[in-house]
Amino acid sequence: MEVATLALAGSATALATGLGAVPVFLLGTRAERLRPFLWGTAVGLMGVASIVGLLLPALNEGDTASVAAGLTTGVVFLLGSRRFLQSRDVHVGELRGAGVRRSLLVFGVLLVHSLPEGFAIGTAFASDTDGLALFVILAIGLQNVPEGTSVAIPMDGAGFGRRQQFWAAVLTSAPQPVGAVVAYLAVEQISELLPFSFSFAAGAMLALVLVELIPQAFARGGRVAAAGGAGVGAALMLVLAATLGVE
Repeated sequence: MEVATLALAGSATALATGLGAVPVFLLGTRAERLRPFLWGTAVGLMGVASIVGLLLPALNEGDTASVAAGLTTGVVFLLGSRRFLQSRDVHVGELRGAGVRRSLLVFGVLLVHSLPEGFAIGTAFASDTDGLALFVILAIGLQNVPEGTSVAIPMDGAGFGRRQQFWAAVLTSAPQPVGAVVAYLAVEQISELLPFSFSFAAGAMLALVLVELIPQAFARGGRVAAAGGAGVGAALMLVLAATLGVE
């Protein structure tokens, strides 16, 4: 019964990611004019999330060596994936080109980082601390909403449809219920892996922001709008972290 409840909670946090795609595909033709601002928002959201939501918790839970190893591995993973995709004609159906490649990179990074979040849910669920499980589930569920926005923004620019944007956002968090159940059943072993897995995800996300999202956001004369979007995205994640008590 507890495992079923945990799986449902993990599935709910995954579905919350899809909600973040809704504002993007509701913009319609206005999305093109707002593109620099939207890309900047993705930079702010993912930049702060990688530090506050992943790297700092990793440092709080693990030693510097394991965190540094995870961070480095994450950066190498992102750069290697980027180089692999650049050397191939990446396409999804009839859609192809740099926009599709960038969309796949964002999708891949968020997919990878959702597994340690699932581990965190399962570990908290197995804890004896009152209210911890609900706190972690709400924190991750709310954080998933702007992450869904980060998925939808490059997909919208690449020509993907609304349904594709929504379900791609949801799928990035598909590993969460799986990771939650695995961690609950093997809490002691999984707890030791959290610092490395969180820092790995942080490294991959920070590299993605630096090499892909920032150049795209500040291209073609949209620097003011991009900077404004980055500020809004960062502020949103900082307010969310403060509201949920994330340190």
